[in-house]
Amino acid sequence: MNYKKEKEKARELRKSRWWQNLISSSVKCHYCEKPLAKEEVTMDHLIPLSRGGKSTRGNVVPSCKPCNNEKKDQTPVDLLFLKL
Repeated sequence: MNYKKEKEKARELRKSRWWQNLISSSVKCHYCEKPLAKEEVTMDHLIPLSRGGKSTRGNVVPSCKPCNNEKKDQTPVDLLFLKL
């Protein structure tokens, strides 16, 4: 996989009207559901790039920085099993 290419796609996706509309309304973190100000939103890949994920609309969600940092290169399923 070409990480550089996927990271560039993510940068472009952050600039897109779709992402801007998504984070302009009352947006919440995908994981902890904390309300976020536009400046606090980070883009998280559900399936991380390191595990074959792509920078596409269906694979990115808004998240807060603490949740994004905690998730690292895990999938949401991995996180569920860690919390059990």
